[in-house]
Amino acid sequence: MSITDKVAAIHKVGDVLVEVFHYLALFVIGATVVWSAAHDYIGMMKEGHATLENILLLFIYLELGAMIGIYFKTRRMPVQFLIYIAITALSRHLVIDVRKVVDGFHLQLLIAITLAIVLLSVAILILSYTAKHYGCPEDNQLKDSP
Repeated sequence: MSITDKVAAIHKVGDVLVEVFHYLALFVIGATVVWSAAHDYIGMMKEGHATLENILLLFIYLELGAMIGIYFKTRRMPVQFLIYIAITALSRHLVIDVRKVVDGFHLQLLIAITLAIVLLSVAILILSYTAKHYGCPEDNQLKDSP
């Protein structure tokens, strides 16, 4: 067995170990998302109602689960889902802070959060437009691979 063959075998073992780690980590993260969502949902059921904050939190869990599922199916991590999660988290924060607006600082915070949501929404538009018109770099790699 030559040095080149040994190096190739080591690379192959390394690739398998990385893939096993990815899947194991995704299962752990997925289980944590399901566990957290179930815990919060049971808490809502005990209260007898769900607030808008609770519903937005469930949407965050849903988006995390969808992102994990898409990675399992396509082996790609869609940046758009991370942005959707950020928008939902900021929206949730905005809903919570609207009740606390008393002075100018909180008003500035609300405006900053709103501008961040607008900026993230524009980023989604740009990503969607470029993906539709120009494709993704990963698409070219998949076409070029044997």
